[in-house]
Amino acid sequence: MRRSARVSPIAAPLAAVLLVVGLSGCSMFGKKNELYTQSAESRPLEVPPDLDRPSADKAMSLPAAGGSVSASGMNNAGGSSAAPIGFNATGDRDALFAKVGEVLTATSGVTIASKAQILGTYDVDYMGAKFLVRVTKAGEGVYISAVDPRGLPPVGEAPVKLIGALKAAIAP
Repeated sequence: MRRSARVSPIAAPLAAVLLVVGLSGCSMFGKKNELYTQSAESRPLEVPPDLDRPSADKAMSLPAAGGSVSASGMNNAGGSSAAPIGFNATGDRDALFAKVGEVLTATSGVTIASKAQILGTYDVDYMGAKFLVRVTKAGEGVYISAVDPRGLPPVGEAPVKLIGALKAAIAP
C-alpha cells in the first residue's frame, strides 16, 4: 500500500512566510551604515585611492624639446601674458590660407614643420622659435595670428617679425 504525502495545514503558510521574509531583505540581515539608507544620488562619491592624485611614473613626463610645436617643442613653457599677435584681412579663408603658405615658403629662414588646412594652421620654426601661424574666419574676413600650441600668444621677436612680414604681403 502506498502512503500519500500530505502537507500539514500549517506547513504551507509557514513556508510562504519564511520565503517572503527571506527574499524581502529583513533588516536583521541588512547593513547598518547610514550611507546605505540614503538614495544613490545623495551618497558621497567614492574615489579609489590611486585615482585621487596624479601619477608620478615616467609615463607622465614631457618629451624632450625639438621637432614640431605640436610635439611639445614650445618656446614658452610657462604662462604668457603677451598681447595677441595678428591682423585682419579681407577675403576667403581658404584662399588666404594658401596665400599665407606661399609667403611663408618664400620667407627666408622659415621652416614649415606641418600644416593643417582644415584647422587653418601652419606649424613653423623661425629664428629659433617654434609657433603656429593660424588663419581663422572672423566675421566677414579672416584673422591671421601667431599662437603657441595652447592657443596663447607666443613671446619673442620671431612671431612679431613673421606676422609683420605676412601683413605687409597680404594686407597692404
